[in-house]
Amino acid sequence: MHLIDIYIQEVTRRLPEKNRKDIALELQSTIEDMLPENFTEVDVKEVLGKLGNPVTLASGYLDRPMHLIGPYYFDKYVTLLKMILPIAATIALIVSISESILSYNANETVINIVLTIIGKGIVEIISTLMQSFFWITLIFAILERTNISNEKLSIKTSLKDWTPDDLKRIPPILKEKKIAKSKIFGSLLEIGIFSAVYFNAVRLLGVYENIDGRLQLTIPSFNQEVLQSFWLIVVIAIAVEVTLVCYKFVIGQWTMNVAILNIVRHVISSIVVIVLFSNSSFINPDFKAYLEGLKNSPFEMQGPFQLVIILLFVVIAVIDVMKGFRKANIGK
Repeated sequence: MHLIDIYIQEVTRRLPEKNRKDIALELQSTIEDMLPENFTEVDVKEVLGKLGNPVTLASGYLDRPMHLIGPYYFDKYVTLLKMILPIAATIALIVSISESILSYNANETVINIVLTIIGKGIVEIISTLMQSFFWITLIFAILERTNISNEKLSIKTSLKDWTPDDLKRIPPILKEKKIAKSKIFGSLLEIGIFSAVYFNAVRLLGVYENIDGRLQLTIPSFNQEVLQSFWLIVVIAIAVEVTLVCYKFVIGQWTMNVAILNIVRHVISSIVVIVLFSNSSFINPDFKAYLEGLKNSPFEMQGPFQLVIILLFVVIAVIDVMKGFRKANIGK
């Protein structure tokens, strides 16, 4: 029965959630009908062998071609695109509208302002969607060709024929180890917001004042030159974050590989935070002076404040790493 349960799991996990229960019952019934009364493990293997590779069987239930990435990753790839593209488009639109509002000129007509917002919004959305599509496709293409997933190796079809014995190398997905889609969505949303804010920080974050009936950013929170000087390490950190999220989505549960990649992600992110906040010019000196000059201001933007931010980030990272390994070791 253990092999049967794993086989059904490997078929249904690749199907839309609304269909999984019915197809699982149908598969269970089909397999039981094919087995003799007092069946043995040999009988089970023979029946599962006749049904074939769970990946192929799942693609038959989907009734759609899976050629772009390949049967193992295609359903995860499409689902992730459906999740990421709306987030990316929304963030791009919000940033575009914000920039248009902040650059508002009272002399412009309403129709020109609306047309400008629509035009810039469409360009930003198309550009963001194309970039998101490209990077997600690239990540899945790399996953497809590097075989870094042990789960994939156990049921691959390119080098050898699938047999029921392959199911023995696939651990069942325990509830405690499962990675919820809501967590994946939340991570992607955080990455999108951070990326949009970081690369537009000097135009979005800071002190705003009403000048001639127009809200203007007068004192940016951060130093633009410092932000630009660290763009490469920030892009690397974002790429690692996105790669980990995609990998977690594909695997669907905490494994040792996921936990190790989680360490890499936190190490790189911690380096970024330490490098940024250790730079005395990271926060705009004028913004520091503004906050410290407020009446009864509790702000002290020098060393202690930046040290607290770094320590807090590192502590949170260590806790998350420990939780990752604890979940990866459940059931072992």
